[in-house]
Amino acid sequence: MGTKEVPDVGLAARQGLEKLGYTQEMTRTRGLFHVLFNVYHVDMNQAYGLSAPIATSLAGGGPAVILWGWILVSALTQMLALSLAEICSKYPTSAGAYYWCYRLAPPRYKLIFSWINGWLNLVGNWTVTLSVTFGTAQLIVAGAGIYHPDWVVTPWQTYVIFLGVTAVSCGFCLFFNKYLPSIDIACACWTALVNLICLSAKAAAGRRSASFALGGFEPATGWTPGWSFFIGLLPVSDSLLTYTYAAIGMITSMAEEVHSPSEILPRAISLSVPIGTISGVIFLLPILFTLPDVTTLLQVSSGQPIGVMFTLIMGSNAGGFGLWFIIFGVGMFCAISISCAASRATWAFARDKAIPFHARFSQISPHLTDVPVSALLLSTTIQVLLGLIYLGSSTAFNAFVGVAVMCLGASYALPVAISLVGGRREVADAPFGLGRAGVVVNAIAVLWVVFAIVLFSMPAIVPVTQVTMNYASVVFVGFAVISAVWYSINGRFHYTGPPVPSTKSDSSTPVTGRVE
Repeated sequence: MGTKEVPDVGLAARQGLEKLGYTQEMTRTRGLFHVLFNVYHVDMNQAYGLSAPIATSLAGGGPAVILWGWILVSALTQMLALSLAEICSKYPTSAGAYYWCYRLAPPRYKLIFSWINGWLNLVGNWTVTLSVTFGTAQLIVAGAGIYHPDWVVTPWQTYVIFLGVTAVSCGFCLFFNKYLPSIDIACACWTALVNLICLSAKAAAGRRSASFALGGFEPATGWTPGWSFFIGLLPVSDSLLTYTYAAIGMITSMAEEVHSPSEILPRAISLSVPIGTISGVIFLLPILFTLPDVTTLLQVSSGQPIGVMFTLIMGSNAGGFGLWFIIFGVGMFCAISISCAASRATWAFARDKAIPFHARFSQISPHLTDVPVSALLLSTTIQVLLGLIYLGSSTAFNAFVGVAVMCLGASYALPVAISLVGGRREVADAPFGLGRAGVVVNAIAVLWVVFAIVLFSMPAIVPVTQVTMNYASVVFVGFAVISAVWYSINGRFHYTGPPVPSTKSDSSTPVTGRVE
């Protein structure tokens, strides 16, 4: 009897990468199981994302906004995830969205679209990582407030805590990179505790009726009730979009470390939103049915009612701290994974010579397995420097954090829009095809991102003051302008775009160049 030949999955993935113009530098150690666990614990950081800014949702309308807004935003965001999964299945590379723009755009616009998209994506990855690490630091402050309610934390104290969180995340990415898949699994087990404890919430402050938990709507933002509902979606959208975009970016940035990427990556991307949606609903329902007095929560002097809320629900400081500690653990796990993903995004863009000193930042350490040390340190340094803004103005800092969603949303919508305008010809043969539904799915995805960018530019409360003003749109436009100006000064002379494969049938060696 003959022996059945087993296909070399690693060889196929390496050859597939070469067809995209790159050589294999990372070791492929991750399968669908590991990627989904990674997605799960990033999505489960929505537990923190939903809890921390809950005051805005309560002011925007309360339970109806939190629950039904969550489901509405999830359904719209799924359209974007499906659209990106389709493109990623054809171009599974760590370069991600800017590579997709280069391959999908008309020859005349390839370079400029790729350049701007790459910088938007890079800035988005840096700022979304900053939002997670700084948010985890603020969560530590809220935890301390459970036992020390009179403690008024100063900006520099918060910044020092942020430095500690960032150092831990960076340390794990540097020295424990090969253990990150196992850490992902451990995190999935840890985050399961969040749902278990939420489902068994003690409700020391009493239980709410179903009509309140599922339909309570009392806006207090100053906007009209209809628009107040959408303003109340800001933290809901911020949580879902931030961590969904982070999950998508993390998945694509790990493309060159995954077996069979054309199959695994689109499946993981398309499942990222449903996983987050279900986890979010399971987390939210017990909170809404046991929600303490809303007025009490909105009057917390620090503006961060999560510690008070957990304490009132559990009926004691110890119970509140226990629930807080589980959420804190989720935050730390997510900070580690997103820091890792941001370093890969930085490395990939440097590999295509799009950032200063690209030769240094595109190197893989020969001493630490599969770790782009210079890119990781650059990403971490930029976060530390941006964090300094908090010492001068929390309003300005919040604009940088909020712009993460806008930058990542724009960078992900752009290749979808280019494909749509081009009649979807380039993705007609994508392994993960959307078929006839593709046009509708792509159109909804692009329109939703445009609306979300407008929404994230709006102030949460009116009348608007210098403190309540939302400066995210200014920062977003500023980054786009800087990117365009830098391209005209430097990029157009040195940036040739991502590499394109050789058209010669007898050559499998990637060739760097530009399709004309």
